[in-house]
Amino acid sequence: MTVTLVGVATAVSIAAPAHADPITDNPITDNSFLSALTKAGIGYNDPAATTALGQSVCPMLVEPGKSFASVYSTVTNNGINPDMAAFFTGIAISMYCPSMMSSVGNGTFLNFLRTLGQ
Repeated sequence: MTVTLVGVATAVSIAAPAHADPITDNPITDNSFLSALTKAGIGYNDPAATTALGQSVCPMLVEPGKSFASVYSTVTNNGINPDMAAFFTGIAISMYCPSMMSSVGNGTFLNFLRTLGQ
């Protein structure tokens, strides 16, 4: 459990926020996001689908009735290993909606991770 929390904190800290520029950035893949996943030890088969999944995390979090648990479930249902889904979600948040990282600071995200370990 502690290893998971430390790993998420590390994954989030190595993932620098990405600022998308639709004119200059490739809309299909985001190499910064994919690189952060690779550094965190998260494997993927399809770079475009993995990027799209990462980019879908933030919009899912603001949908009415959505929670970290529902996003985690969606991530695992889309081919991300359940053991790595929390890391993936944390990296996606840090890259695509860093303002939501305050939930990590106030314990909301970490409380979610604790529930996964039970």
